[in-house]
Amino acid sequence: MAAVLSSVTPDAGSLTLSTYQKLRRDVLSGSLAASEKLKIHDLAGQLGVSPGVVREALSRLASERLVIATPQRGFRVAPVSAEDVHDLTEARIDIEMACLRRSIARGDLAWEAGIVAATHRLNRTPHDVNEAEEEWARAHATFHAALVAACDSSWLLAMREQLYYQAERYRTINIRVSGHVRDLPGEHEKIASAVLKRDLDGAGALLTEHLRLTETLTLKSISAQADRRRAGLASEASQ
Repeated sequence: MAAVLSSVTPDAGSLTLSTYQKLRRDVLSGSLAASEKLKIHDLAGQLGVSPGVVREALSRLASERLVIATPQRGFRVAPVSAEDVHDLTEARIDIEMACLRRSIARGDLAWEAGIVAATHRLNRTPHDVNEAEEEWARAHATFHAALVAACDSSWLLAMREQLYYQAERYRTINIRVSGHVRDLPGEHEKIASAVLKRDLDGAGALLTEHLRLTETLTLKSISAQADRRRAGLASEASQ
């Protein structure tokens, strides 16, 4: 007798979660561009889920400020701007430092080992725009989380995580646009070394420099994108 395949379908909760995760990846990677209008029925068709599932997923992304919900006008990807980059960077520095201070004060041997392992994994993972990029992004997130893993404030850690992933959108802009070559392994090694020495001032200075360099490159990338758009419009107008 032929085997009978199960007809059990995923429940609404798991469908919403998987849809949310897919849309979140697309926003963070830039596959869904900044300010792009998100048409619920089109997305539902592409993802093979109901419009209600897409709406719930987009509402969750709106609560994370990755998507903007406008009454009567639907959803769109959150825009990017120089002002937002600066504001985000300042907030990240403040929150990262608060978490780092607590983590250095309370970290134990297991915390130190976690930093060493995360640094080794990150610096051994290829970093470019090919298919290995997603693996590097996971290793990068793990590294920065390891630095503050001993922080004892769940609220601070939750805010840090939200700001981190907001900044990931800008990191992908840098990868696609910026031609700047930076010594990321060296930057990460220096930060990790200072943290393991419990040198809060030194680690804080290095981490701040690390984040501000990202801000500077992001602003240059946003400006370059704007210049390209203007050049394209001018070319179309002249034809």
